[in-house]
Amino acid sequence: MKKVYFAGSIRGGRADAALYRRMIEFIKSKAEVLTEHVGDLSLSALEGAADRDAAIYSRDTAWLRECGLVIAECSCPSHGVGYELCFAEKLGKPCFVFYNSSNGRLSAMIKGDPYFKVIPYENEDELFEKLAAVVE
Repeated sequence: MKKVYFAGSIRGGRADAALYRRMIEFIKSKAEVLTEHVGDLSLSALEGAADRDAAIYSRDTAWLRECGLVIAECSCPSHGVGYELCFAEKLGKPCFVFYNSSNGRLSAMIKGDPYFKVIPYENEDELFEKLAAVVE
């Protein structure tokens, strides 16, 4: 079974947390999601104390090493997600970057990097259709 690292904004804002949850549940029907907590609706943007940052970094980079692919939802800008994508690129992990093109713009550093498979969508139906093609 594929192991997926799902990336979505936590400290950058939780406006899309419910969407992350739906995406994670969908991915779980086809693969193991190492980062299910990203879809936890009770997780706060202020998650974790400063003394936990090193532990979070160690855990997340270990998951990035373990995963077979990365799926990121990047409609809500996040420094952490950008870092995770760069780390995954360095490891040679396939990276699929989804973003809602009708609501925002994707960073040029991600959209302009030919390594990333950037997948715009305009609504949830389109998102899940495109997501299915990635996890099948």
